[in-house]
Amino acid sequence: MTPPLPPLLAGPEGPAADSGWGAGTERKGFFTDTSICIGCKACEVACKEWNRNPVDGDLEILGSSYDNTGALGANTWRHVAFVEQSKDRIEEARESGRRLVSLGMPSIGPKERAVPAASADTTPPDTPEFRWLMSSDVCKHCTNAGCLDVCPTGAIFRSEFGSVVVQSDVCNGCGTCVGACPFGVIERRDDGTVSAKVDREEPVPHRGTANKCTLCYDRLVDGEQPACSATCPTQSITFGDREDLVEEARARLAQMHSQGRTEARLYGANSDDGVGGTGSVFLLLDEPEVYGLPPDPQVPTKDMPMMMRQVGVAALGMAAATALAFLGARR
Repeated sequence: MTPPLPPLLAGPEGPAADSGWGAGTERKGFFTDTSICIGCKACEVACKEWNRNPVDGDLEILGSSYDNTGALGANTWRHVAFVEQSKDRIEEARESGRRLVSLGMPSIGPKERAVPAASADTTPPDTPEFRWLMSSDVCKHCTNAGCLDVCPTGAIFRSEFGSVVVQSDVCNGCGTCVGACPFGVIERRDDGTVSAKVDREEPVPHRGTANKCTLCYDRLVDGEQPACSATCPTQSITFGDREDLVEEARARLAQMHSQGRTEARLYGANSDDGVGGTGSVFLLLDEPEVYGLPPDPQVPTKDMPMMMRQVGVAALGMAAATALAFLGARR
């Protein structure tokens, strides 16, 4: 029996442990509860200010939404989406959610408590006729990160906190990582000719290199939490140990289902998905596509071990065929 190949750079089990930094640090991440996001964009502004990211566009409201940034990119590492929904779409979301709710046999023992943060009002408004879905999107810091796997220069590394960080001073701007991200998060920073800049004379830091959220790595090493979660006024964004956040997210999901909000669902909490689960976990009120998220993300390097094995078998076969042909010719 052929022994299994070693895991990819990101590792399928415990990114913080697999990073090579040693034990003693838990994997960190975000839990974003979109049901209590008010769309204030405080997280987006705090992220830009702390990381000194350039302005995207001319700050005018987009024609397709009340948003003014549009999507995640090299200059916008946090993006708050605005999705307007009518009564019909709300009903569709609740029906699709009911199909996801588990109706298995009751368990034995005391019920788990679903207690939200004590200092925040997490009761979502009941608006059956109309609602806004607001969600603060960010890099997912995948368990199996395609961008990390394919980077040829070592500019992308796994930190001791399990996050995926780009070193702009090492990046050569090849863009290989851009195509490897199933979420379309990472991008190369342009000089303002693609995304129009308000002030063309203002220098663009790290121009031409790949950029994305670092989970505020420089703040984490000093014992601080990321700027976005520290700024969020409703505690829609929670930072902490990833395992604890997943438990919190599942408790919040159970609470919303008990209130009849069947449209609520989790995204990124499943370690068996195509990226091995994400460091950024979301509670959504509709299908992932509504938020611009892939319903079944797959890391492009997932099949690399099998492909390498097949290449090896093919190479051995060609070598054997060449040797047989050579020996036959000598006869």
